[in-house]
Amino acid sequence: MVRIDQKDHVFNRFKGYKKFQKEKVDKQIGALLKAELIYKRELKKIESKFISYFKGKHPSSLYEPSKYVLEGGGKRIRPFLVLTSAKAVGGSFNQVYNAALAVELLHNFTLVHDDIMDNSVIRRGRPTLHIKYDNNTAILAGDILVTLSYERLLEDCKENAVDILQTFTQGIIEVCEGQSLDKEFETRSDVTLKEYKVMIYKKTAALAEMCCSVGAKIGRADKASIKSAENFGKYLGMAFQIQDDLLDIIGEEDKFGKKIGSDLIEGKKTFLFIRALEKASGKDRQMLLKLIKNKGIKPSEVNDYKKIYYRLNVIDDAKKEIINYTKLALKNASQLPDREGRELMIWLANALIGRNK
Repeated sequence: MVRIDQKDHVFNRFKGYKKFQKEKVDKQIGALLKAELIYKRELKKIESKFISYFKGKHPSSLYEPSKYVLEGGGKRIRPFLVLTSAKAVGGSFNQVYNAALAVELLHNFTLVHDDIMDNSVIRRGRPTLHIKYDNNTAILAGDILVTLSYERLLEDCKENAVDILQTFTQGIIEVCEGQSLDKEFETRSDVTLKEYKVMIYKKTAALAEMCCSVGAKIGRADKASIKSAENFGKYLGMAFQIQDDLLDIIGEEDKFGKKIGSDLIEGKKTFLFIRALEKASGKDRQMLLKLIKNKGIKPSEVNDYKKIYYRLNVIDDAKKEIINYTKLALKNASQLPDREGRELMIWLANALIGRNK
């Protein structure tokens, strides 16, 4: 029998390895906690900048409804993408605060018009703008939000202005095309997952990609870093939209801020619905085709469709897709030069994959 001496160098090396692993994990946790604190700090700054930006603007009939939209809160992911991308390529937050405000103004413009088109009554736990006021007021508020977004962006892009403005404008074009496809898909029974992914890229991921591109370009990144930042935003945006589809089914209404099952009620072709239609047969397939025929379902039918999703394991399919896109996002983040910026991206990706709203 061989006696193991605790002073043996191999044994000690093993103990040292365990200590190293613990230190490594502690360091990673510390970095994520620091990233969360930075996010919260920057979120407060962004909120205060919105308050000061709208202060004293007239006429109130235009700016009060616009301010109401922004006061609804939200995660402010898109402005944070601008900040983190600038940081990750070696730039600073101070370079891109106006650009960060610009993308949030733009994002809220899309939400206002989305809510009108979808006849949504709740957004972030409050009445939507067209419900609180009226359609005309909401449309005009959306118009001023997108116009103001250009005003803010121009403050930060003194260099490469044409390139940055083209990137920003292309992002808006993609969003409009994505929204158009989303509406078109509501009346089609043959939408494929490939078509769905094109739609969510345009509707959601392209905007995240644009945010990262703008941040990286204002941060004076090289071409390779700009591409990595853009890919991080693109893949994170894809994961985010599929997660949104998922939360519409398994989320909690008080946390999610929207009525659970609203995509089903409105007849939207989500990842879950298309995947279920691919897998379904018999009565389940008849139920899904009924939704297409009727262009939606009654609120009382939502639970019946949720049961179909669980039976066909499309909930798990969606979770796998979210994880795969998140991994691709993190792979691209790892290629960026600034460590703190990379850690902010890692934290954001983890926060989004684990969100409940």
